[in-house]
Amino acid sequence: MAEEKQKKGFKIPHVFTLLMILILICGILSYIVPAGVYDRVEDPSTGRMVVDPDSFHAVEQTPVSLMTLLGALSGGMARAADIIFFIFVVGGSLGVLMKTGVLEGGIMALARVLKGKELVVIPIMVIIVSTMSIVIGTTEEMIPLVPLFVSLSLAVGFDSIVGLAMVTCSTAAGFACSILNPFNVGVAQGIAQLPAYSGSGFRIVMAVVFIGVTIALIMRYAAKVKKDPTISPMYEEDKLREIKEESEHVEFNTTRKLCLLVFVATIAIMIFGVIKYEWYFTEIGGLFLGMSIVVAIISRMGFDAYGKALSDGMVDVCSGALVVGVATGILWILTEGNILDAILHGAATVLTRLPSQVSAVGMYIFQCLMNYLIPSGSGQAGVTMPILAPLADLTGVTRQTAVIAFQLGDGISNAITPTSGALMACLGMAKIPWAKWAKWFLPIMLIQYGIGLIFVIIAQTMQLGPF
Repeated sequence: MAEEKQKKGFKIPHVFTLLMILILICGILSYIVPAGVYDRVEDPSTGRMVVDPDSFHAVEQTPVSLMTLLGALSGGMARAADIIFFIFVVGGSLGVLMKTGVLEGGIMALARVLKGKELVVIPIMVIIVSTMSIVIGTTEEMIPLVPLFVSLSLAVGFDSIVGLAMVTCSTAAGFACSILNPFNVGVAQGIAQLPAYSGSGFRIVMAVVFIGVTIALIMRYAAKVKKDPTISPMYEEDKLREIKEESEHVEFNTTRKLCLLVFVATIAIMIFGVIKYEWYFTEIGGLFLGMSIVVAIISRMGFDAYGKALSDGMVDVCSGALVVGVATGILWILTEGNILDAILHGAATVLTRLPSQVSAVGMYIFQCLMNYLIPSGSGQAGVTMPILAPLADLTGVTRQTAVIAFQLGDGISNAITPTSGALMACLGMAKIPWAKWAKWFLPIMLIQYGIGLIFVIIAQTMQLGPF
């Protein structure tokens, strides 16, 4: 009876349904919220287009029509075309790599080495991934590693959620506590006219706390799954025992070792290219396609087998790739209805009427909410910081505290927001439904939000500066 009642209870809708409901809500808001816009100007310190905080003005109401609303999916797909095709190319290329059996063979060899100390892999991987995010702001660059982390997690007796968590939770924690990340803290401090990467000591403490808590929570869950695999929301999909039994028969021979070496070299080249030449979707996608060709040659795959493996890999990530476009449709509707800036202006008006301590908390809450609409770190900084930086002066909040509120709000929810292309791509690679992932991550996110709130209050209380 209890089981029957549970089945009849509330169920999180499919991510496509959820996003389309949000698009509909945004369309309705375009009829209710008075339309208005800020002018965009080039910020001399960053060279980016940012809003002029004194330029907000009402414009003619532009409620979205039924056809515009129905076209949100197409508009979102077009706007997010670069990341959608990036996901397809990388997914196809990894499909070719997996076809060689290199991941199964290599992961099982590593699993045998880790036998009896499987939990050690979690802090090591979380620290590596979050450090890369803290320093250079890696997000999309981590997508290709998801299958590797998931395979490793399954091989040592955890589940696919642990594998995905080692990537997405670590990246989100790194973004929330960024110290040198040029894409969020660098842009935000530049707009706020703060010295570059000032307040690093405070952020180091934040990073230690956030990463430590993230490691502890993932390890706690992993230990439970190791003890009883049936508690995993992904138990049926993962089929832990069958995966391990099949993989144990995959020999890690010379050919597979060479293929693994090519994959590792590809990751190294990607990191170098991102740092040195600012590679992005096109270049990284091309690099992985080249990797798939080299792997196919080494493994003597043949033309037809290569084409099929490439196609199968793309099919596997198809749903995740398309979700990116649907999610971007939300931002497309807000822009078409000219209400995104109006929402921003309304929030800023409310914050000016609050005491400084409450205003700092209000900025934090506002940034947390804005990240669901604008999941891009630099994009959110360009839209919100030109308004919140001078607003901080008026309310007695230090500009450094305003940046802390921004980066925490920008980072924490990156691991759950369905409007994040990087997250949806990672979910596609891990083959985990968003609803199951969101239900698992929600308690962790609430803990992180609470920790973030404490740090914002501390920053404002100590008047974190230099100003």
